[in-house]
Amino acid sequence: MKGKVVLITGATSGIGRACALVFGQAGAQVVVTGRDEARLAATAAELTQHGIVHRTVRADVGVEADSRRAVAETIAAFGRLDVLINNAGISMRAMFQDADLDVIRQLMQTNFFGTVYTTKFALPHLLASQGSIVGISSIAGYRGLPGRTGYSASKFAMQGFLEALRTELLPQGVHVLVACPGFTASNIRQTALAADGSAQGESPRDEGKMMTSEEVAGHLLKAVQQRRRDLVLTAQGKLTVFLNKWLPGLADKLVLNHFRKEENSPVK
Repeated sequence: MKGKVVLITGATSGIGRACALVFGQAGAQVVVTGRDEARLAATAAELTQHGIVHRTVRADVGVEADSRRAVAETIAAFGRLDVLINNAGISMRAMFQDADLDVIRQLMQTNFFGTVYTTKFALPHLLASQGSIVGISSIAGYRGLPGRTGYSASKFAMQGFLEALRTELLPQGVHVLVACPGFTASNIRQTALAADGSAQGESPRDEGKMMTSEEVAGHLLKAVQQRRRDLVLTAQGKLTVFLNKWLPGLADKLVLNHFRKEENSPVK
């Protein structure tokens, strides 16, 4: 990563923040985006502490103008772009019959259109560098999850978009990686949207038993360096993808039972 420039969306916590540290420590110059000024400042302080050359951009990926500006500020600061990590995302936890339609729209706007917008504006620079586009998807992009209809839809859409784009870009030498971390210790469950669009506020899962964000970031670094096509992490994640492909009826029942067991699960 020495001399490379990496733009990471939604990088003020979780996997995004861990990627900023891991890619920066590998020699990259890092640009991080986020919506919260205080969190951006905290991330910047941590990157400075580790001697990582960086810039921060306050931006909401779901806003087209913000995504355009994030790329423009990256080029203004460093003159090039080698890796785009589309990490910004939100989740949900509600049965579809109970969820406001605005919840679904918000998930699609951030998770899907946020990826589309940022990738669109970054693409000319990634073509010039023959760089990498990374989409941080989810096992929910392979297997629909009950209580997460909007989240699953947005990740399926992201993966379809990136798969088509990968095929388009084969002759130009741009690398496209779809990464599905599985359940990871991050704040995505705390900020997941409830049926009315409010933040859930707490995780229904034991975060201590999950793969850490730092472990995920390490795997992502290697996958980018090796220009891998796909990355599915955790044994549970790999098993879910396998069963859904070869034994989908069984997967339906296992997934339903699994999510019924969550604390205060909306899934009945």
